[in-house]
Amino acid sequence: MILLIIILGVAALIFFIYFNRFVILENRIGNSLSQIDVQLKRRADLIPNLIETVKGYAKHEKEAIKAVTDARKALVAAKGIEKKVKADEKLEKALKTIFAIAEGYPDLKANQNFLELQRELSATEDKIAYARQYYNDSILVFNNLCKTFPGAFFAKLYGKKPKEYLKIAETEKKPVKVKF
Repeated sequence: MILLIIILGVAALIFFIYFNRFVILENRIGNSLSQIDVQLKRRADLIPNLIETVKGYAKHEKEAIKAVTDARKALVAAKGIEKKVKADEKLEKALKTIFAIAEGYPDLKANQNFLELQRELSATEDKIAYARQYYNDSILVFNNLCKTFPGAFFAKLYGKKPKEYLKIAETEKKPVKVKF
């Protein structure tokens, strides 16, 4: 009788341990996704200042400025990770255009506000990349637990399935052409 109680107690403990592991990993994934949102919001908040600085120097570059403004609005309004990633890709492309325009305006390139905003955006890009990496690392740990024994048994028991990684667009995978 005591042996049966001990076996049932150990089995219950194992069930709780795996249940808690799944909960912790799902919370980590949710947190890392939230961190991506935080950094995307930070970048979106920096962009109006960048646009105002560029406007002062590049008044006839309205189309590029409008593209950045529209891309920023789309990112802020995007719901769900897939839509946010797509909106973010458009914003990155529009920002590259703004920085290319800045090359043609020596006064703008030397402007302290522009330089500081450029540094802030660069730092934010690094944080976004780190947050994406952390998200994918969290997905890896979760998926490994779902696919390896005994985690696969408990994943099935709790109805847990492997999750999707954040992926970059095919256009982002192409090599960058540098011309001098």
